[in-house]
Amino acid sequence: MAKPNRNNSRPNRPAAAPTPFEEARDELFQHIMQCGVVGAEPEDQTVWFNETMSYLEQRYPELGETERKQLRTLGERFAQPPKARQQQTSAA
Repeated sequence: MAKPNRNNSRPNRPAAAPTPFEEARDELFQHIMQCGVVGAEPEDQTVWFNETMSYLEQRYPELGETERKQLRTLGERFAQPPKARQQQTSAA
């Protein structure tokens, strides 16, 4: 069995540690998927996001107000149901 050619391999670099924002974003997305937020009534989503953002603010105090707003915006977009593709039909 031939050994792999090591000359063309990329050097192993340690993965960069995620930033607090990235950790909070990933945690928020996991909560959204686990808690059934997608497809919930808008009023219920608002209450859920208010409570969850309060929790994340305590969990990640290093995030500034701008980052928390960005995080909520990303979460609200993530919680929207996927848009159906419109099929283009040609009139024959």
